[in-house]
Order: sequence, then structure tokens, then C-alpha cells
Amino acid sequence: MNDWLEKLAGTKWKGKGELWLDPEGNSAEHYDCELNIENDAINYSWLYENEKRNGSFTFDEAGANWVDSWHQQNSVKCSYVPKAWGIFTVSHEYKVPDNPNWGWRSKLSERPDGSLVLQMTNITPWGEEGRAVRMVFSREQA
Repeated sequence: MNDWLEKLAGTKWKGKGELWLDPEGNSAEHYDCELNIENDAINYSWLYENEKRNGSFTFDEAGANWVDSWHQQNSVKCSYVPKAWGIFTVSHEYKVPDNPNWGWRSKLSERPDGSLVLQMTNITPWGEEGRAVRMVFSREQA
């Protein structure tokens, strides 16, 4: 993962995203998004309800700290998911009032055409996974 970050440090990406808010996961909000890669972090921004939102993953050996101005306003520690496919996959649990903890998984992958896909998945206490976010980025030309 560190090799990948070093190789692409300083690059900028633009794309389109989808946000699933309906419980059935059948309809999505669509938006423009951007991704910037640094030596130890990935920063992204997206538009929702005409407001720019920002998020980041800052990496260390154990995983990443994740924050998002809409999804996760307070930074949380995410752990690497072992043997997961893609560039990185991290997850964490979060509290839901009057329920067992839920899970959240974030993954960045590179498609064969070189585009990047950032996906976020919500996981119920009983193990059902629901898509939450997908952003597909193309690299900006320098």
C-alpha cells in the first residue's frame, strides 16, 4: 500500500459518485467528486445538496484514520481487512442507539483501465451488507 501511495503521490483525480440513502439500495444520488493522493493520505471531496463535503484516509501500519464531513465528522480508527483485494480495505464498527454495533468498510481499487474506485459499505449486526458510496475517478492530466 505504501508503494502505491508513493508512486501516485501528488496526483489528482476527478469523477462521478453515487450515494445510496434508500434502505433497499435501489436508487442513488449522483454527484461530482475529486480525489487527491499524498504520501500517507487520500483526500476526497464530493457535492451533496449543493454543498461541498470533504473526507480523508490517513494511513499507518495498523490501518487508517477516516473522517468525512458528512458520513463521519469525528475521526475514527479503521483497521486493515486482511487478504482483501484492491489497493486498501479498512473497516470499523460504530454505535447505533438501542442496537448492536454496525460495521463500515471502505475500499479503494484500481480498474484495468487505470481508473480508481472508492467504495463504502454499511454492514448490519447480522452481516447483511448494503452499498453506501461509490466514487469512480479518472486521473487528471498534468
